[in-house]
Amino acid sequence: MSFERTFTVIWADMDPNVHMRHSAYNDYAAQTRLDFLAQNGFSMQKFAELAIGPILFREDTRFMKEIHLSETIHVTSELAGLNEDASRWRIVHIIRKSNGQVAASVTVDGAWLDLKRRKLTVPPADLAELMRAAPRHESYADIVRKPSE
Repeated sequence: MSFERTFTVIWADMDPNVHMRHSAYNDYAAQTRLDFLAQNGFSMQKFAELAIGPILFREDTRFMKEIHLSETIHVTSELAGLNEDASRWRIVHIIRKSNGQVAASVTVDGAWLDLKRRKLTVPPADLAELMRAAPRHESYADIVRKPSE
């Protein structure tokens, strides 16, 4: 079962063609990711206390259907990959129109950043456990680090 949020598209999300601007899709995906973390004990305040935060290496957005002003959209968040120590992850978001049609998919590859050292880090045990227990996308595959990483 995926984590899902529902949003109503606002005027600020529109582009000159009067459909949702491309970067708004990524904004809704990011908000859904952050809401999943916050609802499971990892709010932005908690990340500040831990002095770590999520960072992205890649963001891939695929557009299938237009989304218009005031439409209701449903955004899911599912884990599509995780490495052994939960320091690197892949998340897939599916953005659906209210009629169920898939409007877009957003796939992100990320990791955890130590905000003091400005280096990648392994998450605390409880965050690693949350990531391991997160809803999984059908494409889930373990992330295997290359020896050079």
